[in-house]
Amino acid sequence: MIHITQLIYIKEGKEDVFHEFEEIAIPIILKYNGRLTIRIRPKDDSIIENNIDVPYEIHLVEFDTQEDFDNFKMDEERKKFLHLKEQSIESTILIQGVRLN
Repeated sequence: MIHITQLIYIKEGKEDVFHEFEEIAIPIILKYNGRLTIRIRPKDDSIIENNIDVPYEIHLVEFDTQEDFDNFKMDEERKKFLHLKEQSIESTILIQGVRLN
């Protein structure tokens, strides 16, 4: 299993466009043995310390395999709406890892 953490930075005033993209993209995760395990929108008073800008949202997603994640990224339905992602997201930091026990 692989775990993906995304720090998502939104262009000012483009929150609605981002939400429109997410309504399409998040359900597609399930088609590829993936799960959105948590979606966080941090608030200033929840930050203890930071040395980077606080993201608009933080997503933790897991996929059974790397192939599942790669297939999700190439999904034709999702690709039709990537223009919404490009319009709304300033930048994303994607961290990929595995669970340690």
